[in-house]
Amino acid sequence: MNTKDDEGGGRIRYRREELAELAGVKVRNLRYYQERGLLPPPRREGRIAWYSDHHVARLRLITDLLGRGYTVNGIAELLDAWQRGGGIAQLLGLEAAMTGDWLQEEPVTLRLAELAALFGGSATPEDTRRARELGYLRIDGDSATYPNGRLLEATLALVRQGVPLEEILDAGAFVQHQAAAIADRFVNLFRGHVIGELGLDQLSSAEVERITEAVKALRPFAGDVVAAEFARAMARRVQEELRALLGAQEGPPE
Repeated sequence: MNTKDDEGGGRIRYRREELAELAGVKVRNLRYYQERGLLPPPRREGRIAWYSDHHVARLRLITDLLGRGYTVNGIAELLDAWQRGGGIAQLLGLEAAMTGDWLQEEPVTLRLAELAALFGGSATPEDTRRARELGYLRIDGDSATYPNGRLLEATLALVRQGVPLEEILDAGAFVQHQAAAIADRFVNLFRGHVIGELGLDQLSSAEVERITEAVKALRPFAGDVVAAEFARAMARRVQEELRALLGAQEGPPE
């Protein structure tokens, strides 16, 4: 279970398995990156190794570079070059600015028995499998963690109103698909008009700083645009539904 880092300005701390899952890498790859010097060592408290959001940013940077065709040796040389040039902090700062703070999530961890009691037996093994597949639920032994407590509350509210959990998960999968398309559109706009065609190894320190500031300035607007358009769409649909209900109650004209 992740915790707040009292000495790290409130940064989240992760165990090795949590870090690997969050960054989308295998634990053995995480160890390999550490052995090759690509990933800074964790902070240790006794026998427990704690990783921070800086490690998440570094792993995502490594994954991005691998996806662009860099080898592990090439990544090591790139990071070393930036380090010697004094710009590695800016490079990782750009990665953190691009990937961090998008998620404002408060995880909730419960015993499996407590979670089952909340849903009153309405959750089937297939529902649990799909919830894990969609990233809504993590199970570790006899504990279950919802990365986003508000999503858990919303799900429970709908279940208590009689909406089948299977259909809620269907809606969740649909929303994820649409959200991915919206995210792609925003990223492509930013990539095409702010970053341009330069690769990370071609960006100067000044350009990295410019892009980092642009990310920080534009980030709030992306969420605001989506939230505003969703609110407008919901208002229209609710009005249409109310008109339809009122029309049904009035009956056909004589």
